[in-house]
Amino acid sequence: MKAGGAGRWLIPALGILLVGCWVLGMGLGSVGIPPGEVLRILAAGPEATGPNADIVWRLRGPRVLMGTVVGAALATGGATLQGLFRNPLADPYLLGVSAGAAVGAALAMIGGAARWAGMAAVPAFAFAGGLLTVWGVWQLSRAGGRGSTVSLLLAGVAVSAVLSALLSFLLLVSGHMLDRIVVWLMGNLGGRSWSQAGWVAAYGLVGGLVMWRYRRELDALALGEEAALSLGVEVPVVKRNLLVAASLAAAAAVAMTGVIGFVGLMVPHLVRLVAGPGHGRLLPASALGGACLLVLSDTLARCLLPPWEIPVGVITALTGGPFFLYLLWRHQRAGWEAKP
Repeated sequence: MKAGGAGRWLIPALGILLVGCWVLGMGLGSVGIPPGEVLRILAAGPEATGPNADIVWRLRGPRVLMGTVVGAALATGGATLQGLFRNPLADPYLLGVSAGAAVGAALAMIGGAARWAGMAAVPAFAFAGGLLTVWGVWQLSRAGGRGSTVSLLLAGVAVSAVLSALLSFLLLVSGHMLDRIVVWLMGNLGGRSWSQAGWVAAYGLVGGLVMWRYRRELDALALGEEAALSLGVEVPVVKRNLLVAASLAAAAAVAMTGVIGFVGLMVPHLVRLVAGPGHGRLLPASALGGACLLVLSDTLARCLLPPWEIPVGVITALTGGPFFLYLLWRHQRAGWEAKP
């Protein structure tokens, strides 16, 4: 009951926090801009003039928008995969979705698909790679019967290792694109445009609408597949559609910003502590929370060691890695074992 009561205020509170993160993200950096000035420039629109307006609208604005849509996509994808597999340790990064999407995006860039098909080719290739990867991980974890948490994680680690080796080979043959791909793989929001953020938003919105469409089915699946079937849920269809939707959102994010891990693991866990497990509240709250986390992480990455910029993927890994180890230790100590 407490979680439900607090959860009623969670989404508005996260919305206000996100606005504050936007102002910080656009104001902090090598050139500081006061919050009032940021708000004035935003209110004036793209027609605003002056050095600070150029910084806000040309440099930091697209970056903040990219962080918002990528963080939301990764967090909702993580919340959906956790509900789909009935496994609180599921995450696009840990299950290899990000690695598969990275291989697909690298193939698009190196193979020339991005040149003849335009910007849409990279997310399309990343989507295919992410979808094939999560399907393979799921099948491997269920080999010989119903898989456990450990088998799911081990399958994700094994497949990610193979994909990392393949990605290393692609880097060796990438030629003049090596530097660009290496920086991209570390996870970076810098140098992005409004149109690129729009592509991620479009893919993420499609995936997010599908995940929202099946929010009640996700609640039913938490009771088990047999119980969900008895409630009238078409389990195979729902699983297929949710798997595609979560992979689409995560793959689109990876395609534009590189591999940014653990957002889809941390945010849904923290949101559940306040809002409870119901996906009708969990999904939108996770989207807002993921956006806040990534915008703040990127702001920290830009300001921590000036004039150098730390890839935002390093920041999320440094915070998310210990968080994952804590969760794994806690569940093992409790003798917890879930069936995906």
